[in-house]
Amino acid sequence: MKNLLLTLILLFSVIVSAQKKIYRGEREKVNSLVHTKLKVDFNFEESQMNGEAWITLTPYFYPTNKVILDAKAFKIYEVKINNTTASYNYSDNKLTIELDKTYKKGEKYTVYIKYIANPEKVKQKGSTTITEAKGLYFIDPKEEDPNKPTQIWTQGETEASSCWFPTIDAPNQKTTQEIYMTVPSKFVTLSNGTLKSQTKNNNGTRTDYWEMTQKHAPYLFFMGVGDFSIVKDSWNGKEVNYYVEPEYKDVAATIFGNTPEMMTFFSEITGIPYVWDKYSQIVVRDYVSGAMENTTAVVHGEDAQQKKGQLIDANAWEETIAHELFHHWFGDLVTTESWSNLTVNESFATYSVYLWYEYKYGKDKANAHMYDDIQVYLESQSEDKNLVRFYYEDKEHMFDPVSYHKGSAILHMLRDYLGDDAFFQGLNYYLTTHKFGTAEAQELRLAFEEVSGKDLNWFFNQWYFGNGHIKLNVTYDYNTIIGTVTININQLGNIFKFPLSIDIYEGNRTLRHNVWIDGRQNSFTFPINKMPKLINIDAKHVLLAEITDIKTLENYMYQFNNAPHYLDRRVAIQEIAKQQTNKEAFNTIIKALNDPYYEIRILALENIDLFQKYYKKEAILKIEKLAQFDSKTLVRAAALGVLGKLVEPIYKPLFERGMHSESYAIIGSSLISLYQIDKQAAVTKVNSLSDGTKEYLADAITTIYIGEKDKTKLPFIAKHVLKGMFFNSNKRTQQLYSEAFKWISESDNKEAINNLTNNFVELGLQYKKYNFDKMAVNMLNQLVYAQQQSANSNKEELILILKTGMAKLIE
Repeated sequence: MKNLLLTLILLFSVIVSAQKKIYRGEREKVNSLVHTKLKVDFNFEESQMNGEAWITLTPYFYPTNKVILDAKAFKIYEVKINNTTASYNYSDNKLTIELDKTYKKGEKYTVYIKYIANPEKVKQKGSTTITEAKGLYFIDPKEEDPNKPTQIWTQGETEASSCWFPTIDAPNQKTTQEIYMTVPSKFVTLSNGTLKSQTKNNNGTRTDYWEMTQKHAPYLFFMGVGDFSIVKDSWNGKEVNYYVEPEYKDVAATIFGNTPEMMTFFSEITGIPYVWDKYSQIVVRDYVSGAMENTTAVVHGEDAQQKKGQLIDANAWEETIAHELFHHWFGDLVTTESWSNLTVNESFATYSVYLWYEYKYGKDKANAHMYDDIQVYLESQSEDKNLVRFYYEDKEHMFDPVSYHKGSAILHMLRDYLGDDAFFQGLNYYLTTHKFGTAEAQELRLAFEEVSGKDLNWFFNQWYFGNGHIKLNVTYDYNTIIGTVTININQLGNIFKFPLSIDIYEGNRTLRHNVWIDGRQNSFTFPINKMPKLINIDAKHVLLAEITDIKTLENYMYQFNNAPHYLDRRVAIQEIAKQQTNKEAFNTIIKALNDPYYEIRILALENIDLFQKYYKKEAILKIEKLAQFDSKTLVRAAALGVLGKLVEPIYKPLFERGMHSESYAIIGSSLISLYQIDKQAAVTKVNSLSDGTKEYLADAITTIYIGEKDKTKLPFIAKHVLKGMFFNSNKRTQQLYSEAFKWISESDNKEAINNLTNNFVELGLQYKKYNFDKMAVNMLNQLVYAQQQSANSNKEELILILKTGMAKLIE
């Protein structure tokens, strides 16, 4: 499952302070699922589902005369075994059924269960004492909210499918399926597999029959119901469909249109063509995560639906689309046997984004993405966690920056060590060996060993079954008499074994040295003809490492101009920007404005200091050109922002033209820049925008509203402040919204406090898995205290609103 944004996972990853030492292995397999047949219809008034289930099973190995199914918050009406009434016991969300005889391995039997699923009554508590995921979600079922469509959707991972159908709810089970879904005729449906038939009923409903003939895990079952436009695409003769709200029909192909090319690419690199019968993606409201890889029926949260003005700047959901698709190899085709081994699902899906970007857009884009991923892990305080964890406190805690981001970086290191041919053939061997089955990390190791002939226990022991990451302190000893440099590499913390690439630049030549690090103290002496211009440690930038060494400004300038990797240029610009009073340093920042990769151009724009004396005119001319002609709208927007800081009226026509752009980034930047020189014109423009457009320009408009100190705009700001604080990676934007949050929290504006509280509740429930609900409760409690200390005449009314929000999160 992809977890929305990098910053989301970072902020809300669970840090377990006192783990209970309970071994969390693969669930014992007493019976094996064979086939699941469901007939369901929905009670919209009560948010319930009426169900009939036919579950076919067989003993896994030993003979058995009973079966235990997971069934959470059900009302059971009838249970049969092979059409004969059966004795059963239902307690603690477990349905224990006495079979009609003792069955041996290979003998099949079918359990029939008639039941009502009550998702609103699911109260199974996890380690956080917060209500667990309820599996089946009714969105505005009574059609009471004019701003929200009526929908039904399911979410199975980790073990919530048993909230809507009886099953053995474990990742090491695989089953084929049939689902008959009866819904109001006005709605469309989506489920796993193929839509085989649709039957109109006499009562205004329709029954859709979906069949899945290939085995997959119960947590990957999916149902979706609602008013969706279906935009059709295809791949190699298979249906590829995009289910979106009608408003987004015209941009669905822009959002999801790379899907067929991704399917081709992933099929080629794994050597296994996409095996499933179709591929559909659906966008739903109030989704509880970012997206989910339900087999052939991927579900996305509503942020996937973007306007044309957003998509012109960047498709913010492209990485999620790639992530969920690659799960159809790693996660759906071959599934982790236990949540302890989640890495064999999530690390691969996360790494797929790097692979896709590398193929589609080049190494700079891929390496920039890897850098961001690694930063998420490094800042997550997760050094004490193994990648494979058999002693986690709660299975939900496995969905963290270690399983995702660190795991992706580890795969990148393994790929570099093995080489591309062995790495991708190893993937093929692993997938082929365990196709339609389950696996664990050790079996991944065995696959790579089988292909490469290399022993990889050392790699897996330190990276999969150990914790932490490489930390190096590097010093240099130069001997100019004999012409050598000794590089001293001191490991801090855990001691890792790894190959290290070192580039020594001597002006007109660059020498690559590959060494092995296997101890705490390591020294290597190399001949040099003259004093190096630069020594680049981990020159390939493949290590999951923090490396400390001392470089001069001259080293960094040389690095920017000569070292080839994205990170070489990024790090150099960040360091050079600190010393722009140096003429050559400032000139290097100007040069970075022409970098071939747009994120480096943006980085240079964000860091350039135009208030010093060197080359100012030349720099401004370049920024003016970028603002008007750069191929990337995000670069043009950043350039407009820089020009706005100059507060020069000469740029007013440029900013006014920018506000007519199709790009939301350019419009927003133009608004803020215009506000610097003509506040009234900017405010007038904001007031002329439709409410819908304002929502997509929230950052810019909030900046202006804060500048105006207009309390009447607090309700608008309150609707966006939490996403600005917690779901945005830009530190300046975070600071802006933090100031706005303080302003709102101290105000007596009832509508603003209500909007903020509702936003806390909505996001808290949506991202409960990442403990945002607990954070929301704490912050609301702080707001209650602030109001208690205030002199606001209506503070009791405001406190009641805040406490009501807290109660919704706690209940």
